[in-house]
Amino acid sequence: MSSIKAVARLAGVSVGTVSNVLNRPEMVAPDTRHRVQEAIAQLGYVRNGSARQLRAGRSRTIGVVALDLANPFFIDVLRGVETAAQRSDITVMVFNSNKDAAREAGLLETFEEQRPLGVLITPVNDTGEEERLRRLIDRGIPVVRFDSSARHSHGCSVAVDDVLGGRLAGRHLRERGHRHIAFAGGPFTVRQVRERHDGLAAVLEAGDRLTVIPLPDLTVATGRTVGAEIAGLPPGERPTAVFCANDLVAIGVLQEMTLRGLRVPADLAIIGYDDIDFAAAAAVPLSSIRQPREQLGQVAAVLLLEEANQPDDHEHRQVIFQPDLVARTSTL
Repeated sequence: MSSIKAVARLAGVSVGTVSNVLNRPEMVAPDTRHRVQEAIAQLGYVRNGSARQLRAGRSRTIGVVALDLANPFFIDVLRGVETAAQRSDITVMVFNSNKDAAREAGLLETFEEQRPLGVLITPVNDTGEEERLRRLIDRGIPVVRFDSSARHSHGCSVAVDDVLGGRLAGRHLRERGHRHIAFAGGPFTVRQVRERHDGLAAVLEAGDRLTVIPLPDLTVATGRTVGAEIAGLPPGERPTAVFCANDLVAIGVLQEMTLRGLRVPADLAIIGYDDIDFAAAAAVPLSSIRQPREQLGQVAAVLLLEEANQPDDHEHRQVIFQPDLVARTSTL
């Protein structure tokens, strides 16, 4: 690899002049600037960004720890993060905790060593990693939780009102005449799952029946298991509607209903959560509770960069977005 010294020798200028061409080109005479640029092109010189950041004492990279990159919801959130980061010429490093607390702890330890500009994270457990997050903050690395509420006083967070989301799903199903509703989701250690369930339960009235189907994970495969369980019940015992904790589970339920010859929504109404692109594109378009995914990511990144760039003036904020009901064929 060529060096800045080699560029300077070929162009017949000082190393400082090459540095000015790279960082402050307006300070260099046009002829000299052109000569340096030709030398850079001829040698194929690429500046060492890591070294430049070390000299400046400041990284231009933020780390993101997503809960589950198999879920398209997080991919959409990351698009929003990248949009905000690109505006500030910031690089985004994305990691997947895969809902594994030990893996998440290892990633946070790496961030302590690498000192990124800041960290965005959806924690595996809302309270389990307070100490590690606190250590990052104490080292001057701001932390913003996304798709997660900050139940503490030392950080920003961006989340969606999942209790309201559960209420919207429950009200919609009751308005469609459903009085025996299943909730499929888990594990209940995940805040989002708990709050979506609680919102649904809160709108049910006397005489309504709620069947909870706990799941170890929120995937299409567990959704198919839910569908098989519901389809196997006698018609009189079968829920007439199911609220799934995310769209992947809802898609799995829909697949199993189709496989078994049951009609959606006539035999079972299905509503999911997140409104990922696959929900609208399903064989029977799925009703869902929509989250502003890209906006959530953008706001989280903006809060992080504000704190990183102006730590003395920054005030921590907990931003809560409101979800919306998107009603489609699966419940209508």
